[in-house]
Amino acid sequence: MKKTIFTVLFIACATLSAQSEWKADTSHSKVGFAITHLMISEVEGHFSDFEITATADDVFSEPSFNVSIKTASIDTDNERRDNHLRNADFFDAPVNPTITFNSTSFEKTGDKTFKLNGELSMHGITKPVTLEGKLNGIITDQRSKKFKAGLKLTGTVNRLDFKVGDDTATLGNDVELTIHLEMAQQ
Repeated sequence: MKKTIFTVLFIACATLSAQSEWKADTSHSKVGFAITHLMISEVEGHFSDFEITATADDVFSEPSFNVSIKTASIDTDNERRDNHLRNADFFDAPVNPTITFNSTSFEKTGDKTFKLNGELSMHGITKPVTLEGKLNGIITDQRSKKFKAGLKLTGTVNRLDFKVGDDTATLGNDVELTIHLEMAQQ
């Protein structure tokens, strides 16, 4: 009986210790979005200042994510539009400087695909969001000798749910998110 309890505890501790922190390599990652403009085209953009961490094992199974994005770092390749998006009509970046996402559950949907549920906070409002994920692969980094994982996360959020902008015919309500990640094990 003691041997069985010891074995169970050993396995539990080994599993817990196998979890490690992973950080997004921001020079090889991108937090992007697209929104319909005038019901005929899409405008793309990204946020250049963000931190994404995950807790996962060596094969990146069942990760949990924490995301922090600086709203003032929005970039749509148009300075006038970016300044408008930063003001009170949209993100109100001085008052709401950060967008956050914290995952709450992970569901494997295929060999390399998953659903990631979590809480998205933007513009002072928090709502549940589900992202579709794909693990592109894991390698051992030649320099650090630690693992690196490549992932892609996609999803859709309704900007009006977060009171980002008004209901207008010039902009679509749905914002398509595409997040490319290269995560480095710490």
